[in-house]
Amino acid sequence: MISRLLPMLGALAAAMLASTAALAQISDNVVKIGVLTDMNGPASTPTGQGSVTAAQMAIDDFGGKVLGKPISLVVGDHQLKPDIGAAIARRWYDVEQVDLIVDVPVSAVGLAVQRVADEKKKLLIVHSTGAADFHGKLCSPYAIQWVFDTHALAVGTAQEVVKRGGDSWFFITDDYAFGHSLERDASVVITANGGKVVGAVRPPFATPDVSSFILQAQASKAKIIGIAAGPPNNTNEIKTAGEFGISKGGQQMAGLLVLITDIHALGLQASQGLLLTTSFYWDMDDRTREWSKRYFAKMNRMPTMWQAGVYSSVMHYLEAVRDSGTDDPLKVAAKMREKPIEDFFARHGRLREDNLMVHDLMLAQVKSPEESKYPWDYYKILTTIPGEQAFGPPNPECKLVKK
Repeated sequence: MISRLLPMLGALAAAMLASTAALAQISDNVVKIGVLTDMNGPASTPTGQGSVTAAQMAIDDFGGKVLGKPISLVVGDHQLKPDIGAAIARRWYDVEQVDLIVDVPVSAVGLAVQRVADEKKKLLIVHSTGAADFHGKLCSPYAIQWVFDTHALAVGTAQEVVKRGGDSWFFITDDYAFGHSLERDASVVITANGGKVVGAVRPPFATPDVSSFILQAQASKAKIIGIAAGPPNNTNEIKTAGEFGISKGGQQMAGLLVLITDIHALGLQASQGLLLTTSFYWDMDDRTREWSKRYFAKMNRMPTMWQAGVYSSVMHYLEAVRDSGTDDPLKVAAKMREKPIEDFFARHGRLREDNLMVHDLMLAQVKSPEESKYPWDYYKILTTIPGEQAFGPPNPECKLVKK
């Protein structure tokens, strides 16, 4: 009886596999992922080749194939220019049959690429672009935001710092939309929690000498000096504040967007005591350490939250392609929303209806040189900020949000 049953079971299994293969629909017999990034400019260290490496690690760990079809990777350098980014995206989607574009540092470039993705009905996942418009008034069923937005970083830092007694703030704010957004979002939270904003200065982007702005912040006597800026101003301001002895004078710096590569470049002597919010820290637990050490072996530096997020999203995307049996963009995105995201990168993660990946953040403080015990041992994690609290509810301006 058993001898007759085994061939029948084998035939049934083969039929099921054949049926699954027949149902699988990969549009051009390859799943192609494009990393559109800054390979040589000011964003290349926290994104760039590191993001390419992270994406390739995900493809390799997945096995190099999905639904029996090969997974390939292409790389483009948008040079931080929206027109170049949009042109590459258009060529990739139209000519090279790219199924998914990832990374895309700088909000202006990300939004330009998002318009192309929406027009071409192809998927885009941004990691190093923080504009809340991605999942707000400009949201698209084809564009996903994975790592952070300006609101979450500003709210996370401001709320937790005020709770710890940092109730008076002075902002040094980049004088363009990104910086203004960070200051605005943080100020709302500070006042709502009983704190006050005593003033602000707004240096232009890439100001070479920020000394006068640091002196004004120092003279304000505010407990917290908020850095509402990205590179290069943020690192210049943190370095200059260290030289002026801001922390020794009893004031504390809070960076609303600071990456571990910024701290590495500055050194602990200059950045010690700095408060910041991050989506990822390589030395948080065994899972983060295991993946980060594999990454370090390839890049000789630890990953930023953006680079770790690239791996996380590419892996989740490939799993969704496999589970949905197709590379159809909307079906894959729907499958991505079904499954919780709980990996080395994200805790309590989920892809929301507005295509924002909500997950826990961490408030960290940069260690002093004496506290650091080994290379890249830079952060003390002060608290975990639940994702729903940090990111807030969906923006009703998003057309994907059910009214």
